[in-house]
Amino acid sequence: MYIHLGGERIIRSSELIAIFDLSIEKNSKISKQFVLEAAKDKKIEIIGEEECKSLVVTVDKVYYSPISSATLKKRAVSLSVNG
Repeated sequence: MYIHLGGERIIRSSELIAIFDLSIEKNSKISKQFVLEAAKDKKIEIIGEEECKSLVVTVDKVYYSPISSATLKKRAVSLSVNG
């Protein structure tokens, strides 16, 4: 199964680790450090040109998505229920 993250980016649901609201990056030192390390390793991808609303962590990358974390979570849950 696949999850559409916005723009033209689709990931396999099996690669998904976590979906966060973007505010976590500002409010958590640990999250901020995690994102900085991913950026150093060039594992960050910004999807589209719209304002980013969520952070999607996968096995290989961290995506900044223009789709809200609530919507992405609903998509992931519907896949696990229907899949």
